[in-house]
Amino acid sequence: MTMSKRFAAFFFALFVLALAGCGSTPEQASTGQIIDDTVITTKVKAAIFEEPTLKTLQIGVETFKGIVQLSGFVNSSAASLKAAEVTRKIEGVKGVKNSLVVK
Repeated sequence: MTMSKRFAAFFFALFVLALAGCGSTPEQASTGQIIDDTVITTKVKAAIFEEPTLKTLQIGVETFKGIVQLSGFVNSSAASLKAAEVTRKIEGVKGVKNSLVVK
């Protein structure tokens, strides 16, 4: 094997190892998933803020691998259902865990 082929093989192997390090596990999201989750969270917060019947400061939003968890307090069960409905309409949302508590 020539020196240039060894050099190329070494860097190819290094590239493959680096790429494998960016993958996700069931407990940990990859870099791409974290970015996607951040975008989803931002879109959900904006959609809730635009909904006149919901108070955005009382609803927390967290996203992990496309699953959105809503937490906090709302004034009625209708508001809780509306928050979940608004969330489901956002592109990229795979599921909603509605942990909102009615005051």
